[in-house]
Amino acid sequence: MVRRDKTNYVIQSVAHALDVLEQFFGEADELGVTELSKRLKLHKNNVFRLLATLEARGYIEQNKATENYRLGIKCLHLGRRYIHHMGLVRQARPILSDLARKCRETAYVAIVRREGVVPLEASEAEDRAVRITPPIGLTLPLYCTAPGKVHLAFDSEGQQQSALPETLKSYTDRTIIDRAALIAQLEAVVRQGYAVDAGEFVDEVSSVAVPIRDYTRSVVGSLAVSGPSYRVDSERIAAEIAPVLGDAGRELSHRLGFNE
Repeated sequence: MVRRDKTNYVIQSVAHALDVLEQFFGEADELGVTELSKRLKLHKNNVFRLLATLEARGYIEQNKATENYRLGIKCLHLGRRYIHHMGLVRQARPILSDLARKCRETAYVAIVRREGVVPLEASEAEDRAVRITPPIGLTLPLYCTAPGKVHLAFDSEGQQQSALPETLKSYTDRTIIDRAALIAQLEAVVRQGYAVDAGEFVDEVSSVAVPIRDYTRSVVGSLAVSGPSYRVDSERIAAEIAPVLGDAGRELSHRLGFNE
């Protein structure tokens, strides 16, 4: 029996729907029917029907103010399932739980997506009345969060640093907005092996992060501990949190196949 090439089984309407979704993988957060029609070389009516179908299933949503379209929440759900099946989150869960217990603060794992860092999974300390809950699934800036600084510091090809905006936005009065000062801090991160955000993204919230590597030796994520700044201060970070976090980061990297 002769096997037919799988391209012979491609359903054109499904391919067009995926083409629509992939237009949002670039820099544009929102796109209109006319722009999509030009990009895909499809009639506006066809594009509208594709968008309506994707919107009905939650993969696309419309901004009522602009009438343009953007990715829907189902795309995030799909991405999280992909990450789960890759093994990072699954391998991280017991380590996060143990890390939160040892440090008595919130522990979470994050990855880089586009030009930001995205927390994927967290474990909170159960015996703390005041706890920090990371925004799971939301994109946070690279230059003023501990997980983001880890990726900037250990990015061997320099792609993430070059992708930083020309003007660094100030989120708090502690945000480092001078590029030279930021680069100097990233060099220190490489030397000490961990990054710190001392209230630079959210006032009175501090975090510490270390890199996670896989069998390719590439940094595939970051492991972080976060808490109120009055508890997570520089002395406690150096003496208590960073050593425990470093051990946890090495353990997770080892589970992903990394060998030092």
